[in-house]
Amino acid sequence: MLEKYLNFIRCVSMKWQGKLGVILATSSFITMILLEFFRLIGALTNAYIGLVTYLALPLLFVIGLILVTLGWYSRRKETGKSTEELLAMQCRAQDVKGGLSGSRVFKTVLVFSLVNVIFLSSVSLRMFSFMDEAEFCGTACHSVMNPEWVTYKQSPHARVDCVECHVGEGTGALISSKMNGIWQMVSVTFDLLERPIPTPVTQLRPARETCEKCHWPEKFYGNSLRSIVSYDLDSGSTAKYTTLNMKVDAERATWKAGIHWHVAEENEVHYAFADDERTEIIWAEAKQPDGSFRRYNNSQLIEAEAIDSRSMDCVDCHNRATHIYEDPSKAIDSRIRIGLLSRELPFLKREALAAISAGYADRKSAMDGIANHMHHFYRTSYPELALAKMMAIDSAVTTLQAIYNRNIHHNMKIEWGSYPSHIGHTNETNGCFRCHNVYFKDDENESIGYDCTLCHSILAEEQDQPFKFLLVPDTLDPNYQMHKYLQQEFINS
Repeated sequence: MLEKYLNFIRCVSMKWQGKLGVILATSSFITMILLEFFRLIGALTNAYIGLVTYLALPLLFVIGLILVTLGWYSRRKETGKSTEELLAMQCRAQDVKGGLSGSRVFKTVLVFSLVNVIFLSSVSLRMFSFMDEAEFCGTACHSVMNPEWVTYKQSPHARVDCVECHVGEGTGALISSKMNGIWQMVSVTFDLLERPIPTPVTQLRPARETCEKCHWPEKFYGNSLRSIVSYDLDSGSTAKYTTLNMKVDAERATWKAGIHWHVAEENEVHYAFADDERTEIIWAEAKQPDGSFRRYNNSQLIEAEAIDSRSMDCVDCHNRATHIYEDPSKAIDSRIRIGLLSRELPFLKREALAAISAGYADRKSAMDGIANHMHHFYRTSYPELALAKMMAIDSAVTTLQAIYNRNIHHNMKIEWGSYPSHIGHTNETNGCFRCHNVYFKDDENESIGYDCTLCHSILAEEQDQPFKFLLVPDTLDPNYQMHKYLQQEFINS
């Protein structure tokens, strides 16, 4: 068998191009088979191996076949002989017996051609499957995509494949994503990317084709209780509670409509924006029961020129649904709440925030700086406690370093606040208040609603008890009227 194969190789490889082509095609074919075997048994799992197996090796295989063809073409042009005459010169007599179409060489070429078609088809299918895996998206372009990979793995959508949101369904979406992927590979190769990568990502499929496969307006009903615990900067890192009864309905009925009213199909909302981040809204309009649209203009941006307008969907509020970059203060609050940071350490919240918020030139400087800050503070301010609570301090350092590594990525110039969330209205983008404010008015001088209780009932706000406003209000309390109003609003809602 080996001798017959070698005879065939000698027969079809013309000139140096053909010989090089045979070497490339044969070696890449064998190497890919071996790599795929090791992948199947679990010995190889690295995404870079996948790039070699499904992109580099098939490319070399095709180049090899092209070189073999070029070798034949060059030899024919050089000698002026036909293919049949060249075969008679190059091959053994028994291999070309029976004419061109009936010879053993011709039949072997047909078999190998069929094998090549099957091989390349299988590789193409496997390549598409491999490129759809989250592991490939997050690790193949490590330096660029690592920040997104890190945040993705710790997100609510960590078990949802990247392509479910970034590609969507249908042939058109697939082709568009692959063409965009080619440009991304070119950008990475020649360092053409902006740092940090600008958002929002304009190539995303419409939310109704992605988000609403799992989250659809009919599913948003009733209320959802949200408890937020923050910690003061005092010595005890005192807990403060904010409890909100979120009105998440999407129905048209005025008394039931809540946050997701904006994405209900019958409540179509459009808006125009003056900046790429969609934070400066020029006007917003909502569909009325009679089918007309009621427009509200922003009196602060009368002279501004709109970059574009769009129909409001999920990502206009949930702009960081998966790749969530934390606010430093809230990141520390969440770690205290789940017990990773101990409030037994005096001024823990204050010092932790100072440690991770300092400007560091690179990751190593940050790791050293965080450790030095925490150890220095407790050694100088509380020397006895520093010895007694050494393990708690070391644990705090490890936790703070992990927070920093998750959110700060120097190579992509991602710092605190690089990717703010539009959820709520306590962030720098103003979130809901981009439209819900006193400046948005219609032709009748009526403004878009911006009452605090429009989207949630407030049961506590930075209070020492999680349900403060459900307790009997104290008439001597300066906030008595507000307490009474919020309590009654919750009961009525």
